[in-house]
Amino acid sequence: MSSLNETSKGMRTRIAVLGRRNAGKSSLINALVGFDLAIVSDVPGTTTDPVEKAVEINPLGPCLLIDTAGIDDESELGPMRIQKTNQVLASADMGLLVIGDGEITDYEESLAAALTSHNKPFIVVINKTDLEQYHDVEQTVQNRGWSYVLVSTVDGRGMPTLKDLLRNQKDVGRLEDPGLLTGLVKPEDVVILVVPIDTGAPKGRIILPQVQTIRDILDNHASALVVTEKELTRQMDKLSSPPDLVITDSQVVLEVSRQLPEHIPLTTFSIIFSRYKGDLPSLVTGARAIDSLDHGDMVLIAEACSHHPSHEDIGRVKIPRLMRKYTGKDLEFQISPGAVFSTDLKAFKLIVQCGGCTITRRSYMNRLQQAQQEGVPITNYGIAISYMQGVLNSTLSPFPEMRSHSVG
Repeated sequence: MSSLNETSKGMRTRIAVLGRRNAGKSSLINALVGFDLAIVSDVPGTTTDPVEKAVEINPLGPCLLIDTAGIDDESELGPMRIQKTNQVLASADMGLLVIGDGEITDYEESLAAALTSHNKPFIVVINKTDLEQYHDVEQTVQNRGWSYVLVSTVDGRGMPTLKDLLRNQKDVGRLEDPGLLTGLVKPEDVVILVVPIDTGAPKGRIILPQVQTIRDILDNHASALVVTEKELTRQMDKLSSPPDLVITDSQVVLEVSRQLPEHIPLTTFSIIFSRYKGDLPSLVTGARAIDSLDHGDMVLIAEACSHHPSHEDIGRVKIPRLMRKYTGKDLEFQISPGAVFSTDLKAFKLIVQCGGCTITRRSYMNRLQQAQQEGVPITNYGIAISYMQGVLNSTLSPFPEMRSHSVG
């Protein structure tokens, strides 16, 4: 069972461990974390499907190591497992390309090319240096200009160097999330969080974005008051002074905006996450494409996690219903669930992305870049809802970088 003290997957650096069968990928994971986390066997193909391991790697911090099937899997299920490995590669922050037999083949070349095409940093890990002759492969790697390290998972040689390389590969501008509430909350502020309890809320808990927001408020030495939309006015009346900020669930943003005086800053959880994970101005620009939708246009609803949808699911039910009503058009909707983004975007006139609380900033930004490369406008759940309900300018007003960016 997960704990509220654990770092969420969306805040961990995703490291894909890639290579051929029996290269020592699982052994490398065990050596990195310092204990037997992955199953190790001399039989090629022990790892059949990608397996995620949430760990702490000093000095990198919270990581998600993804143990993948061998890219050279020749079994009947091999093509499916290779496809899964390629999907992992697309969603990872960086890669470890493991070579265990002193030879670079077309498999390693294809993985390196794929990582490069996705702008993913990677390190070639030349493994089993206690057994294999590695001088030729080392020379080849040097000629390619790839970052590499010589290791042995048996005696531990090279592991400190690998950890240092991992830390140095970390692109701060892309992998380090900015503060969730940077520029919005200061010490001693009072922030009201409006959290509706509906059929989509997990029993006995609140959802991850709300938990992370509360923690960030506390980290900023401010105070959080959590209410439902039905209790907002009554609880505000009890305060000796107005709150410094109100953050609401997007599903009740219109109701909340009607209860608030104009001088109280208002935004939504989804909008804060769109800045935290992605590019707020471009997502706001993408919302304008809603006005250009026509009958029969395809809209992609992109979910970053796999979840059990309710009869009032925000992405699958509420947004499509609101968008059809707002546009007056008979639109078609397709759902893309999970950590792997849809690969064929040309058929869509608009992408509406969730808040991305379960994926990293790099993965989120990769989605935005892929959409931009395909020329498809992309926006965010909360931005789209606020736009269609006519309150987007109000919900953007707390953001310093958006104060001159009127939606119109």
